[in-house]
Amino acid sequence: MPARNSYDYALVRLVPHVERGECINVGIILFCRTRRFLGALIQLDEQRARALSPHIDPAFVCQHLDRIPLICAGSEQAGSIGRLSQSERFHWLVSPRSTIIQTSPVHSGLCSDPENTLERLFKEMVLVE
Repeated sequence: MPARNSYDYALVRLVPHVERGECINVGIILFCRTRRFLGALIQLDEQRARALSPHIDPAFVCQHLDRIPLICAGSEQAGSIGRLSQSERFHWLVSPRSTIIQTSPVHSGLCSDPENTLERLFKEMVLVE
């Protein structure tokens, strides 16, 4: 059995009206320091977003959500944040915000394959069956 490594993850949430506190899960960010893995899976369910906020602009929201995987990858398109270390990028992404895109508190776990764990968490916590 492969060695298990600790990881941290946070849900990415869409909070269309911050003052109301209602949200939907739109992604997962997972960081596994020992495996040098930082990744995110994002998907906006427009129908669910419109149920919370009929006048929401999905294209505007997606512009911001699409930056998260770029930041995780350390892409040049992520600007100066993309040049930070993996740990710094993860902590920047999960820092508390009062905007329409927020993250949950950070949770921890153990895994042998962070990429598969990211996909499993995404299916369990973001996708609606």
